[in-house]
Amino acid sequence: MPDSLTSPALAALQDINLTIAGRPILRDVSLQVQRGMILTVIGPNGAGKSTLLRILLGLQQPETGTVFRAPGLRIGYVPQKVQIDAQMPLTVQGFVQLGCHKKASAQLQTVLQETGARHLLDTPIQALSGGEFQRVLLARALLREPQLLVLDEPAQGVDVSGQAQLYQLIDRLVEEHGFGVIMVSHDLHLVMANTDKVLCLNQHICCSGHPEDVSKHPEYMSLFGDGKATAGIGVYTHHHDHEHELDGHICPLSGDACKGHAHE
Repeated sequence: MPDSLTSPALAALQDINLTIAGRPILRDVSLQVQRGMILTVIGPNGAGKSTLLRILLGLQQPETGTVFRAPGLRIGYVPQKVQIDAQMPLTVQGFVQLGCHKKASAQLQTVLQETGARHLLDTPIQALSGGEFQRVLLARALLREPQLLVLDEPAQGVDVSGQAQLYQLIDRLVEEHGFGVIMVSHDLHLVMANTDKVLCLNQHICCSGHPEDVSKHPEYMSLFGDGKATAGIGVYTHHHDHEHELDGHICPLSGDACKGHAHE
């Protein structure tokens, strides 16, 4: 591991460069993820975000630079897209167990409970909503008992309110398990309350740091605007005395009201 990397790092990239067909994809990109840390990578389409994750996972090789993964590192991965044949008779249980060893299968109900998807055990995978499917994908990643969770746009296909809940869930899982997280997201304002560090990527690192600092950085503002509205979505914070569970039940809140819910 290079001397400039922090010793407790689970995974790190240093001075990564990649060009494909004469087009620069990544230029001099460095990052690292530690236990208990959520690192969020944001950037416009074509910024190289998914490529960055593939390099970190060892699925793609950079032209130059150093890739570090802690010896024996266990990684849970939620890809950006999963294609499932609409005619395949596959339940949530069958999907989560695909390719899993017996020990992991024994933990099936536990991980589904943790992600709020246990009641979906016998549901056909094709019948799930976007938010339900993302929670099932997250449960499948947890079966690996990961030390590092890699999430490529985990809220894709989820409505705005569901995205806020999903990011809160990821934050809670980090607190409970202590693993590190690196995830790609399009919207800093929805993940702001549940991330430790933001890296704004557009082939190179435009800016990085605490989410509130990044949101005020000139390069971030030039890419995403002034933060008052993103892609036609106005985000505001409010309080209420109940929350809606995945199965439709309304659950009264006994303590502080929910915070940070976003609505269109």
